[in-house]
Amino acid sequence: MQLFLSLCLTASILFPIGDQPHPGDPFIIVNKASNELAFINENEIKKVRSVATGRNKELTPEGTFTIIVKAENPYYRKKNIAGGSKNNPLGTRWIGFDAKDTDGRIYGLHGTNRPDSIGQYTTAGCVRLQNNEIEALFNEVPIGTRILITSSSDSIEDIGVQAGALSK
Repeated sequence: MQLFLSLCLTASILFPIGDQPHPGDPFIIVNKASNELAFINENEIKKVRSVATGRNKELTPEGTFTIIVKAENPYYRKKNIAGGSKNNPLGTRWIGFDAKDTDGRIYGLHGTNRPDSIGQYTTAGCVRLQNNEIEALFNEVPIGTRILITSSSDSIEDIGVQAGALSK
């Protein structure tokens, strides 16, 4: 019984139970309409970054997900390209989330070997950032952070308030 309670407590810390997020919690918003990513922490928008998203609206999934994987110099499985290679389209960092019941290795935030693609609708579904931007974000975002992907004409601040990541 004690082992079971310990496992439940550990799981609740990694995967909080109840309504999420709360103002002050780390939170990421990706707005496909403007190709922007906002990192929110301590009830404040810390930085808004330009991103690339899916070639069409359906490729980058919308909804609220959880960051479950982080990797430095990620390996590109589709074409067997080693992490750290200049040919690797994932760049220098991978932050994977659980969209469509995946394991954090299919959909993610990542760097790029094509910096000119940022701001465009060009990916196969991931959210692409400049390598220096994903490296900074990688250091700020803990596993368990919630990420909202939407396509909205609202401001990042309004989206954050609606999602509960920012207080009014």
